[in-house]
Order: sequence, then C-alpha cells, then structure tokens
Amino acid sequence: MINKKLLAICASAATFATVATGQVAPGEVVFGETGAVEASLTGVAGDPVNGASVFKNRKKGNCLACHGNSAMLDQLFHGEIGPSLDGTGSRWSEAELRGILVNSKNTFDGTMMPAFYVDSGFTRILPKFEGKTNLSAQEVEDVLAYLQTLSE
Repeated sequence: MINKKLLAICASAATFATVATGQVAPGEVVFGETGAVEASLTGVAGDPVNGASVFKNRKKGNCLACHGNSAMLDQLFHGEIGPSLDGTGSRWSEAELRGILVNSKNTFDGTMMPAFYVDSGFTRILPKFEGKTNLSAQEVEDVLAYLQTLSE
C-alpha cells in the first residue's frame, strides 16, 4: 500500500525541484492532444549554436543518423530513415517541435524516433541508463532553437 503522506512529500519535493532549478522534470512535461509541448522546459531561451552541436553530436542527439540536413553538408553520413529536416522551422510550431523532441511517440504513432527527454517507461534498459534522459532539458531547448533556424 502506498503511503499517502510520503507520496505528498515526494510530489512537493518534485514541484520544489522544478521551481528551484527552473526546469521541468521529464515526468512533469505537459503534452497537448497532438503531442505539442507549449511550455519551455527551462524558461531559458535555446541557443541555436549549441543546438547545432548537439544535433550533430553522435553521442548526444545524433539526429544526422536518421535525418538529412542541407545546413550540415560538411558532416558525413546523413541518414535517410527519417525525413529531411530542411525547412523544419517553417513546417512546425515551436510547441510541436518541442513535443517531438521530448517524446515523438506522442505525435507520431509507431515512430522509431527516440524520446530525448524521457527517463522512465523503457523496456530492457541497462541499469546505467535508468532514470536518465538522452538530452538535458536545456539541450532540448537548444536543439529546438536550431531547428527553428531551418526555414524555407
């Protein structure tokens, strides 16, 4: 049986942590009906230069493994599994892009795109990855800022 007092204390601690750090915890992200996330995860504007770095980093976002991007032709091995991201900033709103980055499965049923800001609910995960996200909240905001620069 769950101790209701302990549950209330944990919920209060999670809320305090969000307010104290200015960042939304992965389990506290609010998705709209189509998967969009209206609120910033950090309250800090994204840095498109860092977002581009995370985007192409093979150990972070690794977006190029699946998506083509004409703005990064100097990088090798653009993927063809996902759609090209050219013009993404013109096709999707900020909230839609944030939702796709946080957890694309809320927008695209059956997608193989990973959730970049989810820390639970996985199957067969290595212990060293339990409770961790692929990207930090600020890295999500940075990649979002970069994607918004890719307009037609």
